Amino acid sequence: MPTFHIAPTPATTLKADPSARRVEHLRLFMKGLTVQAEIGLYARERGRRQPLVIDVEAEIEPRPVHSTEDTLNYERFAAEARALADGGHIDLVETFAERLANRLLDHPIVRRVTVRVEKPGARDGAAEVGIEVCVTKA
Repeated sequence: MPTFHIAPTPATTLKADPSARRVEHLRLFMKGLTVQAEIGLYARERGRRQPLVIDVEAEIEPRPVHSTEDTLNYERFAAEARALADGGHIDLVETFAERLANRLLDHPIVRRVTVRVEKPGARDGAAEVGIEVCVTKA
């Protein structure tokens, strides 16, 4: 039986044409930001602050990012969440999440925002309790 030997060839590096490349999507996120907010329906929740744990994901217009002007600064997520938490009593975690999503969606390059808000200790026996809301521009 004949034996075949395949001679090794030098590695070839294929380079794609850079003009054929494009940014398909950009999604910024922040996980686990804790803010103190006066939040809740019950009388015992009024006049005192409770922790909220916030995750935010924002889809922005896909494009090359070369400077801060081309994107959304992560600090904006935290600043908007803190400002909302400091803005007075809110009855529902759902309201907090929706307001935060809408504030972030006001940025001109943002297309869609998902906000997840957990309220630790809200329900005995539950590891996590909260809401996730997704808001998009029409």
